[in-house]
Amino acid sequence: MHQPTLTRENSRKIIHVDMDCFYAAIEIRDNPALTGKPVAVGGSPDKRGVICTCNYAARKFGVHSAMATATAFRHCKDLILLPVDMPKYKQVAKQIHAIFREYTDLVEPLALDEAYLDVTDSNHHAGSATLIAKAIRQQILQEEKLTASAGVAPNKFLAKIASGWKKPNGLFVIKPNEIDNFIKTLPVDNLYGVGKVTAQKLHKMNLKTCADLQKFSLLELTQQFGKLGQNLYEQCRGMDHRNVEPNRVRKSLSVERTFAQDIRNLDDCLNIINELCERLIKRVQESAPNLAIKNQYIKIKFNDFKQTSAEIISQEINLDRYLTLFRDAYLREVKPIRLLGLGVHFQDKKPLKSFLQQSLF
Repeated sequence: MHQPTLTRENSRKIIHVDMDCFYAAIEIRDNPALTGKPVAVGGSPDKRGVICTCNYAARKFGVHSAMATATAFRHCKDLILLPVDMPKYKQVAKQIHAIFREYTDLVEPLALDEAYLDVTDSNHHAGSATLIAKAIRQQILQEEKLTASAGVAPNKFLAKIASGWKKPNGLFVIKPNEIDNFIKTLPVDNLYGVGKVTAQKLHKMNLKTCADLQKFSLLELTQQFGKLGQNLYEQCRGMDHRNVEPNRVRKSLSVERTFAQDIRNLDDCLNIINELCERLIKRVQESAPNLAIKNQYIKIKFNDFKQTSAEIISQEINLDRYLTLFRDAYLREVKPIRLLGLGVHFQDKKPLKSFLQQSLF
């Protein structure tokens, strides 16, 4: 394959930093007696809790994040389950993100435990993104006694792929002249937007790697996969034009509740929606007071794990509209309910300068 022409696009220096087993690692750091034992952080199994994160000792038994806690214990009977201590995790994350900002102002937090950094114009370590990534990981280890994995590449897509390449506690670098060789062997399952259903469709088309996908034109991929087709076309060539956005605009906000017992009574659901609506109003006032609401939506998960949702155009949070949405969505299935969630989407307008992504903390 040809060597890519060096342009501003592929000469960018992007780092993706991802903390290793973040919540569990903090708990083990604070209680060294847990070292080497299978540890998970999450909700109680008798309240339909789920695993938020777990260490690698637990992962060896097949435990993973988003798994039902009850299932996790079936995989690992000796699993040590700890409750979520979000204030502690947020405080540690705040300190780690402060380390990022010592090296560049262009930091885009994705969650408490990961972020993109654009160090293209950074003067630290003679402008070497690899050395900056090493320094950040070392500083996190020294100051927080936690390990982080990092990926370095010319764009966000490749940097995120790279950060997972040598986990845990690893560093992987993809240089501009290495993109073609790296990407052609990358499994299509690793591409953004490719879930189980899309992966099965790709495999049925005998498309296993990005090299296979590169044989298809943009038109062919969009005909087969719609909007996702363009993303597949670009990703399989290692392309990603997105910038690191330090003041990333929040697009939505939601609250939800999973029930210890399935809810079968309609009146109970209406009372819970009332409570969730009050919580949502408070969250919007605290986290996004300057954002204009575009619509409101409701999510229902039934006891068989099937899910449905409904939304309506609205410029403010309105309880009556949520109740109407619920009735419309519920009548599609009329089954016991496992989870209820309410949310809003915001207008695609830039917020006032006072709203920053640091509100994660």
